[in-house]
Amino acid sequence: MEIKIIDETEKDIFNNFMAYGPKGHVLQSYEWGEVKRSTGWQPIRLLVMDEGKPKAGISILKRKLPIPGFNKCIFYAPRGPVADYTDKAVLRFLFTYVKSLAKQHGAILMKIDPDIKAPNNEVVRNLKSLGFKPVDSGKDFEGVQPKFVFRLDISEPLEDVAANFHSKTRYNIRLAERRGVKVKVGTKEDLKPFYEILQETCIRDKFLVRSFEYFETLWDVLVESGMARLFMAEYEGKYIAGTLAFIFGDKAWYIYGASSNEDRNVMPNYALQWAMIQWAKENNCTMYDFRGVSGDTSPDNPLYGLYRFKKGFGGEFVEFIGEFDMPFSPFFYYLWVSVIPSYRKARQNVVNFFRQIKKS
Repeated sequence: MEIKIIDETEKDIFNNFMAYGPKGHVLQSYEWGEVKRSTGWQPIRLLVMDEGKPKAGISILKRKLPIPGFNKCIFYAPRGPVADYTDKAVLRFLFTYVKSLAKQHGAILMKIDPDIKAPNNEVVRNLKSLGFKPVDSGKDFEGVQPKFVFRLDISEPLEDVAANFHSKTRYNIRLAERRGVKVKVGTKEDLKPFYEILQETCIRDKFLVRSFEYFETLWDVLVESGMARLFMAEYEGKYIAGTLAFIFGDKAWYIYGASSNEDRNVMPNYALQWAMIQWAKENNCTMYDFRGVSGDTSPDNPLYGLYRFKKGFGGEFVEFIGEFDMPFSPFFYYLWVSVIPSYRKARQNVVNFFRQIKKS
């Protein structure tokens, strides 16, 4: 076996394996690394080759840490690597090389959150044997990537897929159509109204939103290459909701959703999901991922409405095995897991405080 460092000339070879290899994922695509480059991450892309054929691949995102006097960084491979996690020899070969890279770059840790359903004791044992430590990311959205999602098998004909929706979900899709909600494919000019609605959503639901420039990068890198699409819901001549979906290989993901505080009774979100599922099917996808929900499915949970909405489309409630860290520097890793989270929590509290002032 050998390690192949990937550059732009080998993008297609890399993407073909990362899309269709074991546990392939859009966040391991070449293009996603370019999106993250615009936000300060440096992508490092590797393939494990065996007799000229890829056996495993990883897209590592490197981020420098602002520690005065120290050249330190973190490594993170979102939903990576793409590999057979039961093949210990290949995994050991890959991560032995990653450890040598970490030493060269001054990485304090390697974080992964594999696309592996829980429970899977064999994979967890294999990762621990390589030096990874499980990280408790809670039941809500404390982790980098959601630990709980809904996934819909769309390998069957669409009419059969829709037949498995909850009756109320099918009703709301029809209701949106009867009320005159129109779903259209968004243009780059529609990014601005989408972002305005997204900001409205973030204030209402109390979460942070990235800059408008970030969404322009998503458009330029992913939409223009056919790996993403913007959907806009129009009602009575104005946009009231929008979504952004990714596609890679035979899988699609609902990534961003925005909805206005007005006209929510005409059910634009149901129409948008149905449009995205149809788009995924048209592109020969077999899986549609609704992305994150809370792992606490109690009706008392404030996030229960999101769970109920996504559950209505008949998908499978999936729990992943979670995040794993491979520490390279005990001292700096301690700072990472103990000090930095406190700073982030304080920052979030400040943001929420000023949002409440803005609303009042």
